[in-house]
Amino acid sequence: MSPASPTFFYIGLCVLQAIQAQSGPLPKPSLRAEPSSLVPLGQPVTLRCQGPRDVDLYRLEKLKPEKYEDQDFLVIPTMERKNAGRYRCSYQNGSRWSLPSDQLELIATGVYAKPSLSAHPGSAVPSGKDVTLKCHSQYSFDEFVLYKEGDTGPLMRPEKWYRANFPIMSVTAAHSGTYRCYSLSSSSPYLWSAPSDPLILVVTGPSATPSQVPTEVPSPMTEASRRPSILTTKKVSTTDHPRFDGNLCYEGQVGFFFFLPVASC
Repeated sequence: MSPASPTFFYIGLCVLQAIQAQSGPLPKPSLRAEPSSLVPLGQPVTLRCQGPRDVDLYRLEKLKPEKYEDQDFLVIPTMERKNAGRYRCSYQNGSRWSLPSDQLELIATGVYAKPSLSAHPGSAVPSGKDVTLKCHSQYSFDEFVLYKEGDTGPLMRPEKWYRANFPIMSVTAAHSGTYRCYSLSSSSPYLWSAPSDPLILVVTGPSATPSQVPTEVPSPMTEASRRPSILTTKKVSTTDHPRFDGNLCYEGQVGFFFFLPVASC
């Protein structure tokens, strides 16, 4: 009997690969918030899941407490505290489900009064020098967020209940920009204060160029168009009007990203 021809072997291999591909999960979709995942209380937001064409069914889920809708979008006409949290989505073709999307963290802002943000020794800093951005709240929060317009994620760190220091070492022109900060309790990581008034940091010297120095202050919705991430820290319970009662508790962990160098306090 003569051996099988290369053509028949190639066809058989393609059929086998197709069968193996159909047995595994489908590729994950993407999930985004429009216009932003930072949403002031009372404002609208839409969550939208996007996968391949010709999908039989989409499922959009809210985690803890678990709820889901079998559709590719979720419209929240008025942001409330209960809407804040983690979301994900997936889709189905035939009997096969996709992998779940990356989780989206939907943050409600304006839950507490805004903190203040200042720069020391000043907001105009020579290139190569150090500066510390100080976020201060009238309430006893245990987490503070520093946000620079144009960056993909915030810097978040624990502090001593009323304030947080964010040191920036050896500044360069890339550090020029508009900053805001938020305060929150680690026991309610998706409920944030209103943003502080904007602080414009200007780096002077040979490395600073006009295009890197901001010329106007963004609106809260513009600043909120960047997606945040959450940090592990010591936790102090707060209420709607938080105050420090001397009791510390330690709970779970959540991942985070840094965009600025941080020195120990």
